[in-house]
Amino acid sequence: MRVFNTDGPVRPEEHYALPALGRLDLDRVSTLIGRKKYFVLRAPRQTGKTTALLALRDRLNEGAAGEVCCVYADFRVGHAAGEDIERAMRAVMDELSERTSALGEAPPPLTGEDLLAETSPYTALKKFLTEWAKVSSRPLVLLLDEVDALANDTLLSMLRQLRSGYIYRVGGDPFPQSVVLCGLRDVREYRMPPEVAARAPAGQVPFNIVSKSFRLRDFGETEIRALYAQHTEDTGQEFEPAALEAVREQTQGQPWLVNALAYETCFENEAGRDRSRPITAENILEAREALILRRDNHLDQLAARLQEDRVRRVIEPMLSGGRSRATQPDIQYVRDLGLIARDAPARIANPIYREVIPRELGETVLEELTIEPAWYVAADGSLDVPKLLTGFREFFRENSEHWMGRFDYREAGPQLLLQAYCHRVVNSGGRIEREYATGGGRVDLLLCWPRGGGAWDRFVVECKVLHGSRETTEREGLEQTAAYLDRSGAKAGHLVVFDRSEERSWAEKIYRREAEQDGFPITIWGM
Repeated sequence: MRVFNTDGPVRPEEHYALPALGRLDLDRVSTLIGRKKYFVLRAPRQTGKTTALLALRDRLNEGAAGEVCCVYADFRVGHAAGEDIERAMRAVMDELSERTSALGEAPPPLTGEDLLAETSPYTALKKFLTEWAKVSSRPLVLLLDEVDALANDTLLSMLRQLRSGYIYRVGGDPFPQSVVLCGLRDVREYRMPPEVAARAPAGQVPFNIVSKSFRLRDFGETEIRALYAQHTEDTGQEFEPAALEAVREQTQGQPWLVNALAYETCFENEAGRDRSRPITAENILEAREALILRRDNHLDQLAARLQEDRVRRVIEPMLSGGRSRATQPDIQYVRDLGLIARDAPARIANPIYREVIPRELGETVLEELTIEPAWYVAADGSLDVPKLLTGFREFFRENSEHWMGRFDYREAGPQLLLQAYCHRVVNSGGRIEREYATGGGRVDLLLCWPRGGGAWDRFVVECKVLHGSRETTEREGLEQTAAYLDRSGAKAGHLVVFDRSEERSWAEKIYRREAEQDGFPITIWGM
């Protein structure tokens, strides 16, 4: 039985699989290799890079770009060596030798151990590749995966040796015809550490010979449907149209998420394993929550990135509704990580990541909150949002000073505290959908609570920080809340205005009043 793949390269005999090279511009890649170019293939983690590289290796060895010997190697083998360049170079040279032998080709004539016994680790890789190219019966093409797993100095040494061999190749020295560097980041992110850059000539970069940088794209809607259709063909179990739309919306085509949602729904969930039952949108949303709670490695790795300063500069203003201080390289870096969408404006890449980020940042609060969700559920089973926000306001007044200093993202502290409070209540029976983006000036929460019979009540809670006058902030907030109410079809709207001024007393900050905007009743909560 085939399954949806969430771990390692795709194997079509075991996994539902799309064409491995379907998301690459093969004509362009073949042309660059034929022209002896060096280039980059990049994509976020678990997007299908390795699967594509292995398929590209096989295609090239079948003659797609002329007679070449194409070798794939995973440079993660050098990661454990850290800044020990000699150990790292030995590891990557041994990896190249092993991968060549696995193809049935003659291995490079010199071993890493032999070379390092007679030459410096700063030149050993270059000599290794030169001697290999000299005796190879066909031009060499190298597909180097996970190159940015190497530590700073090791990565820089590897790039410089490749660059040096490339330059001398122009003068007639033997060297690989083409090299594809594959990893998470673009080559412009392979930067020298500050202490190294300070010793380098002004403007020098370690690898300026790349002719093109490709990014492996995510799945499109047609590809999601084609992948899921294979499960239907194999098992007879269908996905309702609303379920397919939920997958597209929740994942925005991120390949690991697309596969993980389906695997959780169809192979882990007891009801989903009943092949006579179609998969519904609600099944997909339940699977989403299971993935988030379980914090699989994919989501855990992304969450760990939130502690990096350059990631914080991009994400924190989104969560706080404040002004961004991120540079364009910061934004590009976070984009390459896959945390934010590929196009402007800067915004979280998909609803699942939008949910994971505030949960991760507010995890400590969630662990320590002692509120009971039942306090805010009415006798008829409905969610009492005014009572919920009243309870939060009391909690915020008593505890904000304690919690603000404990958040890593201090500017977003009030919003994260509110989200943690709502999460503890709403996720006991419903769910929260969140929207935030650079330049939005607010954070939107959509509280979804089951009404029975498959129907849901929806409540908008919009968060803003007081900037300038209260009147201006409220006017902007009311317009934004009304627009979100219209878009979401929510039942009621609430605008929360956080006043972070130290000059005003709590008595001045706390208020509640009813308003109306574009025909929508909206309650304003000052805090």
